[in-house]
Amino acid sequence: MHVRAVALFLLSALSLSAFADGGTCSVNLDFTKRYLASDESVRLCDAYSDKVLLIVNTASYCGFTSQFEGLEALQKKYADRGFSVLGFPSNDFFQDPRSEEKIREFCDLTYEVKFPMFEKSKVAKRHAEPLYEALGKEAGQFPKWNFHKYLLDKQGHVVGSFGPTVAPDNGELIAKIESLL
Repeated sequence: MHVRAVALFLLSALSLSAFADGGTCSVNLDFTKRYLASDESVRLCDAYSDKVLLIVNTASYCGFTSQFEGLEALQKKYADRGFSVLGFPSNDFFQDPRSEEKIREFCDLTYEVKFPMFEKSKVAKRHAEPLYEALGKEAGQFPKWNFHKYLLDKQGHVVGSFGPTVAPDNGELIAKIESLL
């Protein structure tokens, strides 16, 4: 009987430990996403927890497409300090109808994008996929156009929501990023 009680205790402790580890993932990062034009997927929590993140819905045929350059500059400047831009192409606003392969090629050749880019996603409120549903709910706003930016702290909480007219080199955005690093 004593051996059985010890075994149950150990099993219970392991279960609680596993739950605690799984429970530390922010609801905003508890998603598995596929890299753009790839078969490889990653659980955002596993790859990006403890990082300051700027999550951006992108488009190749948008007036704000040149923001790729500024986003890549942010990635280069702050990556060593625990920061990453995560890009999510979307055709919700009818400005990225191309295949993922063409989007990847465009980003590589035109803007030399090295920050992680993920599968095409639904971001607008009416059809938001789960990641953007979580971000939109916490921020209190959903993207109404391309290049909407959500800034997440190291715990995965939304601490800023910036519309497309806020460029990546915006002083307020940069100050907020630096304060979180």
